[in-house]
Amino acid sequence: MIVVDTGDTGDDAYAVSIGHGLLERVDNALGDDVRRILLVHSDSMVTQGTKLENTLRSHGREIHRVAVPDGEDAKHIQIAAGLWALLGNEGFTRTDAVIGFGGGSVTDLAGFVAATWLRGVQVIQVPTTLLGMVDAAVGGKTGINTAEGKNLVGAFHEPLAVVCDLDLLTTLPPRDLAAGMAEVVKCGFIADPAILELVERDPAATLVVDGPVLRELVERAVQVKADVVSQDLKDSSVREILNYGHTFGHAVEQVEGYRWRHGDAVSVGMTYAAELAALAGVLSPDVVLRHRSALTSLGLPTRYGDGGDERWPALLAAMRRDKKTRGDRLRFVVLRDVAQPERLEGPSEELLHEAYRAVVG
Repeated sequence: MIVVDTGDTGDDAYAVSIGHGLLERVDNALGDDVRRILLVHSDSMVTQGTKLENTLRSHGREIHRVAVPDGEDAKHIQIAAGLWALLGNEGFTRTDAVIGFGGGSVTDLAGFVAATWLRGVQVIQVPTTLLGMVDAAVGGKTGINTAEGKNLVGAFHEPLAVVCDLDLLTTLPPRDLAAGMAEVVKCGFIADPAILELVERDPAATLVVDGPVLRELVERAVQVKADVVSQDLKDSSVREILNYGHTFGHAVEQVEGYRWRHGDAVSVGMTYAAELAALAGVLSPDVVLRHRSALTSLGLPTRYGDGGDERWPALLAAMRRDKKTRGDRLRFVVLRDVAQPERLEGPSEELLHEAYRAVVG
């Protein structure tokens, strides 16, 4: 269970702190018996990683700081194996901890390494991107990629705490900030219409890092995820709604060799899911248009490819490996209306292809 922005978490919950100037809370979240810490950050976060290392050292911690590649290149079994080797060589025990300091790929990797070392050591997630704050770092999902697909190898491992310091977003490129907003919009469509209203009222205000709108959007998106995950930690039922837009989105990422930003792929994926639901007679065309309008206002893509069919076989094959698939039966999270998600079971290949044609060109 997740408790948003509170220091009193109880035995079965963890805190997600959201605000400015919060890095000091990282050490506060650690127990006194934690001596060794593996601090994992991306190559682009060397300066900030060094500052966090110095802060932790000032509290008497022994820090082993490792930089990993930016983006999805970090989520590779060889990278994880290198971190396991370090943990073994330095004698990390179950009372020691891992900290993931970076975007969603870093927190996925750090969480996976923590989940698998000694069958589970503590991890604190410190996301440095909007995508990480509202999605990857929250909820206890960890994973790495394989040639067969994204996040097909992983574990459920809840963090000790998540610290979302909004000041870290000031160095994030505007395009990456906008991409992260896709997961926020997703939470609006599946559960919290107030998110959509905030975005539609003033799209530019949503991307002002030190403004009140962005903070409210982060808090609302994290609360949506907290509410869902608290009902279904291991993704066996209701948690699947958080995958809205991800079946097609993950397929795009794989087919494109992970060169697409995750948020961009999810944006197209939500548009695809909306078109699919409309073609299946489930969703009103007006809500499909609302998808395109809201996402486009943030500079996010709602179309994929140049209109040709050459990518379709690979996309369909990738979707068949989606974690929601049961046997040969594809399953999609779709909407009946805003904040009314449901599953679409076993749509025909013809319907899937028709929805694809609606998002290409």
